[in-house]
Amino acid sequence: MIEIRLLSYFLAIAREQSITKAADALHITQPTLSKQMMELEAQLGKQLLIRGKKKITLTEEGAYLRSKAQEMINLMEKTESAFHTDEELISGDIYMGCGETPAMEFITGIFKGIQNDYPHVHFHIFSGDAEAVMERLDKGLLDLGLLLGPMQHEKYDYLNLARSDSYGLLMPRDCPLAEKETVSFDDLQGLPLIASAQAYSGRQRLELFGEIFDTLNIVATYSLIYNATFMVEQGMGYALCLANLVNTEGSRNLTFRPLSPALKVDLFIVTKKYQTFSPAAKLFFNRLRDELGNR
Repeated sequence: MIEIRLLSYFLAIAREQSITKAADALHITQPTLSKQMMELEAQLGKQLLIRGKKKITLTEEGAYLRSKAQEMINLMEKTESAFHTDEELISGDIYMGCGETPAMEFITGIFKGIQNDYPHVHFHIFSGDAEAVMERLDKGLLDLGLLLGPMQHEKYDYLNLARSDSYGLLMPRDCPLAEKETVSFDDLQGLPLIASAQAYSGRQRLELFGEIFDTLNIVATYSLIYNATFMVEQGMGYALCLANLVNTEGSRNLTFRPLSPALKVDLFIVTKKYQTFSPAAKLFFNRLRDELGNR
């Protein structure tokens, strides 16, 4: 089994691209660090480092180990922080993954209440689509995720936030379609559309849009709607996105129109089944349940 210490040494070399600089940062000697890395390569049976004259680069195997090693270090730090908790003063970290949704205003309101009462609790937000969030949940790198429904994965537990987001079309303010109050599915036919990568592939493609999705002209995809706004302004297409994510009141040539009939998606807090929460994460989850119970 690889020692965490060796992984930390390896990550330092990958970061500094130099054994000498990494040794200085780690406060060990250069020969000791070189010996440790040769032992690590021998243990794995793979060359990890390409030792050039000016800098050290990673082999393909080394690049793979770097990503996995960082995940392992993060998980170890997350686990250790859960034990550094005073019995009377809750501290530690809350790790949450989420997509882009206005519901984060509700979630951060709970965060703020915890911050006021327990200033030693820290918050870490990972932004990504459902697939990326669930992958990190599976690896134990996140305590919980905020995801758009519908949900069908049996290995997760869900808490319905009793909130929903609505889809619509982001478009140039001066285009003919902007004269309409709403956009119908017939209006979408033939338009160059920019869709979220999550909606473009996977289960949401059919569950949200049905068979009509295959008739749409998808010219581009995005992970973050902010980046897609520039494609819309450049006239590349119209972005299918959730309402209230883009500020259309400023000077930018953008406006939003909801779909009609309305296309809504429910929001869920997602955790792994049989999840054991850290004290900080348990505090958040309890406050979330209380908040939902009072509405």
